[in-house]
Amino acid sequence: QVQLVESGGGLVQAGGSLRLSCAVSGTIFSINTMGWYRQAPGKQRELVATITGGGSTNYADSVKGRFTISRDNAKNTMYLQMNSLKPEDTAVYYCKLDSWRNYWGQGTQVTVSS
Repeated sequence: QVQLVESGGGLVQAGGSLRLSCAVSGTIFSINTMGWYRQAPGKQRELVATITGGGSTNYADSVKGRFTISRDNAKNTMYLQMNSLKPEDTAVYYCKLDSWRNYWGQGTQVTVSS
């Protein structure tokens, strides 16, 4: 079974940093486009960043210059380095793998205090 498990979320003060990880099992994901999404209470789920199998990246305007998406294909793991965190970054962050269908992790909570 394909499973995605996020980790690394938690509570951090504004200006701090966190690194989220998404560990994929059940498939070798080297060719797949993957992404990070987030959903805050009362908000729609929104794209944070994507990364293709070739390493091309895209970011939401709200996180450009602060977040970095990366992947380690040998470890079947994707990362989101989040720096200079703001309270408005508070959300549940979800990992997605794009294959013949989209696979989603269960999310990890990121809370940024002001």
